[in-house]
Amino acid sequence: MYPLGIYLHIPFCLSKCPYCDFYSLPYDEELVNQYVSQLIRAIADAPAGGQPVDSIYFGGGTPVLLGERLLSVLQAVYQHFDVSSDCEITLEANPAAMTFETLRKLHQGGFNRISMGVQSASDSELQRLGRRHNFAQAVESVQLAQSAGFENISVDLMLGTPQQTSASVDHFIQTFASLGVQHISGYLLKIEPGTPFARQQIQNICPDEDQSADLYLHTVDQMLQHGYAQYEISNFAKPGFESRHNLKYWRCQQYLGIGPAAHSFLDGKRFFFPRDLSGFLSAPNVWSLCVPDGSGGDLEEVLMLRLRLCEGVRLSMLRQQFELDTSALEKRAAFLQKQGLVYFDGDLLCLTAQGFLISNSLIVDLLECC
Repeated sequence: MYPLGIYLHIPFCLSKCPYCDFYSLPYDEELVNQYVSQLIRAIADAPAGGQPVDSIYFGGGTPVLLGERLLSVLQAVYQHFDVSSDCEITLEANPAAMTFETLRKLHQGGFNRISMGVQSASDSELQRLGRRHNFAQAVESVQLAQSAGFENISVDLMLGTPQQTSASVDHFIQTFASLGVQHISGYLLKIEPGTPFARQQIQNICPDEDQSADLYLHTVDQMLQHGYAQYEISNFAKPGFESRHNLKYWRCQQYLGIGPAAHSFLDGKRFFFPRDLSGFLSAPNVWSLCVPDGSGGDLEEVLMLRLRLCEGVRLSMLRQQFELDTSALEKRAAFLQKQGLVYFDGDLLCLTAQGFLISNSLIVDLLECC
C-alpha cells in the first residue's frame, strides 16, 4: 500500500480570474480564521487517521494569503497522521500575494515546495487573463522563494491564451530555466462554462485549434531543450522534481481531500465535499457532508489516468489486475503506433506528444478494445 496524499483546499482569493472554475471566494479575515479552526477539527476527525503520508498539498484559491496560519493546519496533519521525513509539502501561491517574510516562515515551518500561478511572460497577456501581477513581479517572487530557502519551485504557464505567440512562450521557459526553477506546468486554456471568459466568447481571439496544437508541440520541444523532461500531458520537470502529489492522482493511489469542493479516493471509494463554505463552517462534523462518488480504480479509470503520463501503462499489469484479454488492445496499439500517436513495445503503451493533443479521443478508442 502506497502512503496517502493529503490535499487541503484553501478557498480564498484576492480576486477571481476570468478563466477560473475552481471553488473560491473573496478573502475575508473573519471567515479565514473560522475556516482554519474548522480545517484543524476536520483533520482531527478525518478517516484514515494515523496512516503514512508522504505528500501534503495546500491548493486553492490562494493559500499563501493565510500566511503563518497555515502552519497550525500543517501541524494538525503531523499530529494525526504518520508524516514521512521526506514528505513533499506544497504551497500554491500567487506572485501578487506573498512577501519574503511569509515565505521564510512557511519554509522554516515545513513547507518545501511552492507552486506559483505565473501563466505568461507577457504583461499584456497577464492583463487579459485578469492576473494581478506583471512578469517582473513573477520573476521577483521566484527569487524571493529561493532566498527564503525553497529548492523545489514550480511555475504555471498557460497555453492558447488570447493573442499568445511562441515568442512569449520561449521567453517564459528561458527566464525560469535560467533562474533554476525545477518544474513547469504548461496547460492549454480551457474555456469553462459559466466563467467570464465563456460569457465574453474569448475563444474568438484565442489561437485556433491548429495554432494551439503548434504552440503545445513547440512548448514540449523547448522544455526538453532546457532540461525539463515531460512526464505528464501538461507537466515538465528536472530529474527528480516530478510532483509526487499529482502523480498519486494519475497513478490511482489514495488521497484525502479536505475542504469545500475537495475530492478523495480512499479504500476504493471516491467522495467529495460540496462547494459550500458556509455549510462546511457550520457542520459539527464536516465528514458527514461528504457526497459518495462511486468506486475508483476500475479499468476505464486506470487506463484514462495512466495514459496522461509519459510512463504510460503496461498491458501485463492490466491482464493481471483486471483479468483482461489484451489481444484487441495490442492490435489497436500497433496500428496507432504507425500513426505516430502512441509508443508500444508489445507491453508498454504510452501516448506521444502528438497523441497527447487528442488524448481524450485516443483513450476512448483504446477503451473500446477492452
